[in-house]
Amino acid sequence: MGLQLVFMGTAAFAVPSLEAIHAAGHDIVRVYSQPPRRAGRGHQPRQTPVHDAADRLGLMMETPTSLRDEAAQHAFAKLGCDACVVVAYGLILPRAVLDAPRLGCLNVHPSLLPRWRGPAPIPRTIEAGDATTGVAIIRMAEGVDTGPVLLVERVPVPADATGGTLHDDLAARGGRLIIAALDGVAAGTLTATPQADDGATYAAKLTKQQGRLDWRRPAVELERLVRAFAPRPGAWFEAGGTVVKVLAADVVDGVGAPGTLIGDELTIACGVGALRLVTVQRAGKAPAEGAAYLRGARLAVGTVLD
Repeated sequence: MGLQLVFMGTAAFAVPSLEAIHAAGHDIVRVYSQPPRRAGRGHQPRQTPVHDAADRLGLMMETPTSLRDEAAQHAFAKLGCDACVVVAYGLILPRAVLDAPRLGCLNVHPSLLPRWRGPAPIPRTIEAGDATTGVAIIRMAEGVDTGPVLLVERVPVPADATGGTLHDDLAARGGRLIIAALDGVAAGTLTATPQADDGATYAAKLTKQQGRLDWRRPAVELERLVRAFAPRPGAWFEAGGTVVKVLAADVVDGVGAPGTLIGDELTIACGVGALRLVTVQRAGKAPAEGAAYLRGARLAVGTVLD
């Protein structure tokens, strides 16, 4: 028999979980998402991916700016849900909200907690070179991703994984795992295991500046950064005052002062080894092969990039 649920989510990562819960026959009495924000060239209000999915599924929406005030908390409690599922929502749930559902609030988190708590676990996993990641279902507590773990699925990180491809893989896995977690919680067959403090790391939100390629670093680290920051916010460098986004890169053999162009395929010397920039993109331009960009930019071998 289906549960009465509230779903809270904002980002695209949450959509497969919402769709899976709906397909499983649970009664989603309300969907919460962050309010529409102005975006695009026309700066028109744009709904979140979860809001769009909820509209498509014919589900009732709430878009509060906060859950901290008593009126919002009272409205949530009146829904009388069995459980609340929270996925990439982005708003803090106060204790009154966490305690309201009979079975608690369950969160789908894309890492092997306690490693990579916080808002950006997927790109930080790739950037750090982790060999394994996964999806964890936790019963939420007041701390950031600190609640006890109900279920975990471990996943090897492909050598060519990008932030985008790993995001899509873990989002789909999360949708399947939350169904198993809801079934287990409802049946009383799942035991929540407290997280250990040892090994806890924080996955800070990505910033554009962090995507700047520092040629003094080893090439293997920069290649991971390129993949981690793809497709957004993107890794980048400057050449002649122009910002160039790097969409794909390979580690290759090469020696030279860091930042020196050492090959006609847009190969750059790094602190250790070299990086061949396979695909790049200038602002307002289509993506181009590194060699083609190099011809157009008229950069000579021996040029030292910023």
